[in-house]
Amino acid sequence: MPFIFLDESGDLGFDPKKKNSKFFVITVISCNNKRPIEKVVRKIHAQLRKKVKRLSGGILHSYKEKPRTRTHLLKMLTGKDFSIMTIYLNKAKVYTKLKEQKHVLYNYVTNILLDRIMSKKLIDTDKSVTLIAAKRETNKFLNENFRDYLKKQTDIKHKIKVIVEIKSPSEEKALQAIDFVSWSIFRKYEYSNSSYYNLIKEKIVEENGLFA
Repeated sequence: MPFIFLDESGDLGFDPKKKNSKFFVITVISCNNKRPIEKVVRKIHAQLRKKVKRLSGGILHSYKEKPRTRTHLLKMLTGKDFSIMTIYLNKAKVYTKLKEQKHVLYNYVTNILLDRIMSKKLIDTDKSVTLIAAKRETNKFLNENFRDYLKKQTDIKHKIKVIVEIKSPSEEKALQAIDFVSWSIFRKYEYSNSSYYNLIKEKIVEENGLFA
């Protein structure tokens, strides 16, 4: 079954008085089999020391892990069959109207990525596609709006059935993998540090800026 996993890095805060990120990155991983990605996460976690495992609560977080763990996971991932697509936003250039409607902006960017995956036929579109997004909203209305918007847009343009699920990294191990991928891309733009990005860049099929 084809899968798309979605996560983001940075924040959508636009208050100049607060310490917000300069960039916001939304990343997707597309694959026809999620098990190899899940196995990488399990293997990396199994190699952690017992104390670290206990403190992690069974979940790998890119910003918490040691450089050695990050590097190992990313290198293992590159040997698996999947594609990466990402869109980065220079928040200083985002239209004022969209700054005030963050959920609309998020849905819009996600739909662009979904549309590009379908257009490039990166996954088997003869079957229904499952999109699993990392949980970011607690508002049920916004989550339902996100699901309905993506399903409607995909059905209208591509005539493909998309099942949209919102899960936590503890519920879906592949989300832990994309957390590392998105974080690596974010560091390239936010801190001009491509050390981790370079480990996975061969898997990136499309990388675009919005409002650039």
